[in-house]
Amino acid sequence: MTPRLREQPAAAWAILTAFVVASMGIGLVDPILPIIAQGLHATNSQVELLFTSYFAIIGVSMLGTGWLSSRLGVKNTMLLGLSLVVVCAAAAGAANSVVLVVAFRAGWGLGIALFISTCMTALIGVTRGGVAVAVVLFESALAAGIASGPLVGGILGGIGWRYPFFGVSLLMIFAFLSILRGMDRTPPPPREQRIALSAPLRALGDRHVLLGALVALLYNFGFFVLLAYTPLPLGLGVHELGLVFFAWGLLVAFGAIIVAPALMARRAIVPTLTAALCVLSADLAIIGLAVHDRGVMIAGIIGCGVVLGVANALLSNLLIGLTTGNPSVASSATNFMRFGGGAIAPFLSGKLSEHVSIASPLYVGAGVVLAGVGIMVVFRPLLARGERPAIGADAPVAADPLEVPLAGSSASR
Repeated sequence: MTPRLREQPAAAWAILTAFVVASMGIGLVDPILPIIAQGLHATNSQVELLFTSYFAIIGVSMLGTGWLSSRLGVKNTMLLGLSLVVVCAAAAGAANSVVLVVAFRAGWGLGIALFISTCMTALIGVTRGGVAVAVVLFESALAAGIASGPLVGGILGGIGWRYPFFGVSLLMIFAFLSILRGMDRTPPPPREQRIALSAPLRALGDRHVLLGALVALLYNFGFFVLLAYTPLPLGLGVHELGLVFFAWGLLVAFGAIIVAPALMARRAIVPTLTAALCVLSADLAIIGLAVHDRGVMIAGIIGCGVVLGVANALLSNLLIGLTTGNPSVASSATNFMRFGGGAIAPFLSGKLSEHVSIASPLYVGAGVVLAGVGIMVVFRPLLARGERPAIGADAPVAADPLEVPLAGSSASR
């Protein structure tokens, strides 16, 4: 890590610490999906609602988080979001039906939306080195959370399916205190700078932003077919699932932090991201063909982590560069679309596995990602506008801070 990345103020590390904990929730329930299904007598599609409700609420909430944060201020919005996660994660762990767990998981998603929608704005405001350094720090924290979530879920899930939820609630208290003590107060902007509720949807009227958002939606569909559905056909125990997705998460981190900057120093974003999506589509198809071969499935899942890490970082940078308007508003718009893919994929995968075949969700995921490749190829001249940022390049802090989209994120993210 370069000195610039290491030498950051305490506020930046407070934000990053909280974000690592917050992003753990993305993969936390992965290892415990089978035992939740057993413990609550739920079907595949019902337990997949744990992902669908979470990401659906995050996506819809993105349309209003800018409106709220421009009235409460960034710090207060982040603290409100973390408070919701503390309460809803604990309530999900105490619930006695899958319906209640899904409902509280949705409340958890609302809290995460409030937090992540303002996290990057706050991070860029305090980071030394500009937007480029903030993006690397953001992706690093996201990758650390994605990697550690399944491991924590596997360890605590070995005690019982409720314990990962209680564990997250306790960790979120730590994240809350990190922001409360480590970040200065951020007053709301003047009334004339407040964001309207309709602003994110209007941002999608820019065809460059809309095309980027569609690619993000299709990519996230494939991402969450792999993350949210494959634990069910793998048929592993909770600890084994935790280790598989921990290894996967480490490679996601490696792809986002090490491989993506190296690629972007040599190649343009659009063709590199197109190639990454092609590899993801092929990997999903291979896992589908080998759905009864546990060894091939595990290798396909873990190995694809590098590709997903690269795709997360490239897509985040692409989406940043596609707008010429208010970048925070455009980010809310693209996150709305992006999390839509994450919401649709798990539930549809559960239904397909119940009514078509166990491999069909993987084939559908491969096809959806391939559709994203088609958009990238056909509309490459329009998407090329997003190639202006670069992960490794110096960039000044914008007057209107950028807000990096999360993946599945990251991932953006």
